[in-house]
Amino acid sequence: MAPSIRSDERDPDEGAPPAVTRQDYRNAMARLGAAVTIVTTDGPGGRHGFTASAVCSVTDSPPTLLVCLNRGSSASAAIHANGVLCVNTLGGGHEHLSNLFGGRTPPAERFAAGEWKVSATGAPMLLDAVAAFDCRIVRSVEVGTHDVLFCEVVGLAQGGAREGLIYFSRRYHAVVGEPDA
Repeated sequence: MAPSIRSDERDPDEGAPPAVTRQDYRNAMARLGAAVTIVTTDGPGGRHGFTASAVCSVTDSPPTLLVCLNRGSSASAAIHANGVLCVNTLGGGHEHLSNLFGGRTPPAERFAAGEWKVSATGAPMLLDAVAAFDCRIVRSVEVGTHDVLFCEVVGLAQGGAREGLIYFSRRYHAVVGEPDA
């Protein structure tokens, strides 16, 4: 692998670096392993959910997550209208749920799979999620094709699963953790 060159070390006669293509970016992102989640919502905008791996912690004071939502997705209008969501972290064996919520399956059929309860915000919470984060959306920022949602965590649930589900190199992988002490 060639060493990286900082922008201030670049020869000005060389010109600008080549543009990063969408496909090159997607291929590189496939090499970044990420937890697989199902993000759900319910309220005046309707019940909906989608599979996401673009979720991460922002801060623990107040507890806040970042969720990236494609504005063209079928879930976008419902998420924004409801202003609440639940991030359900999937475990090993949840691949079928990830595929249902990631495809073109109608929302009612998505929720027919799995066991759900109503969280404090009203968003559906997967009973056997590794961890579930019940949230209120406190800020939304448009970036390209997506909205970056900042979500304050108002409730938590932790399941007893010992396997988490990650997506890496365009495939699912179960990762095993130690039992809680």
